[in-house]
Amino acid sequence: MPFIRAGGHRLDYLSIDAGAHDRPTLVLLHEGLGSVAMWRDFPHLLAHATASRVVAYSRQGYGDSDPLTAPRTVRYMHDEAERVLPEFLDGLAIERPLLVGHSDGGSIALIHAGAGSRAVAGIVAMAPHVIVEDVSIASIAVAREAYETTALRDKLARHHSDVDGAFRGWNDIWLSADFRAWNIESYLPRIACPILAMQGEDDEYGTMDQLARIARGARDVELLKLPDCRHSPHRDQPDAVLAAIARFVDRVAVR
Repeated sequence: MPFIRAGGHRLDYLSIDAGAHDRPTLVLLHEGLGSVAMWRDFPHLLAHATASRVVAYSRQGYGDSDPLTAPRTVRYMHDEAERVLPEFLDGLAIERPLLVGHSDGGSIALIHAGAGSRAVAGIVAMAPHVIVEDVSIASIAVAREAYETTALRDKLARHHSDVDGAFRGWNDIWLSADFRAWNIESYLPRIACPILAMQGEDDEYGTMDQLARIARGARDVELLKLPDCRHSPHRDQPDAVLAAIARFVDRVAVR
């Protein structure tokens, strides 16, 4: 897997080119415990379903990217969206990307587009967070217990060079008292591109209020509520997700 420098760190990334010249590049932004490897076959399936170039990278502290050197702050998603992601896009000469983010990655996509520093073709936000909910905190606390008492650590260690840094970097900040006030709704009215926001009806990390707030706050939002689906729509309902994203990419490409 190749590496690129962005935000002052070496990041691992993947690029799959199945696209025509008139298709946007889809940039995958992973969840709070994700990485390039943890997308599994989704990047390949997405590239061929949309006839597009798909790029994914592991943020600092995840996958084979450089490990964290300090605890995360409440603004870690803002820093990624406003500083690291632009440098990553510039490093690969990607203009007007279509951002596909899962969980934390969806939030990062919304912040990046709402910051308005550069053009974004569209956003696919899968189980994004715009506020902190009680259900999120409760499930993250359960994850901490599972990491300490079950085989979860061993499973994650297959995908992260510094597994403890990856887990603690995500878990500790979300469970901190300061993080309860985290809110990115002010970014939503400033997003100029179309948004496809989707969430599972059985999501253990968030309620449909997340989608409702995005629909109220942003100007061009399509919602997809998925039955029999938990926090990872692309794993629990891959056919529905790929079909919805393919339709969305067709719409954005025409624009």
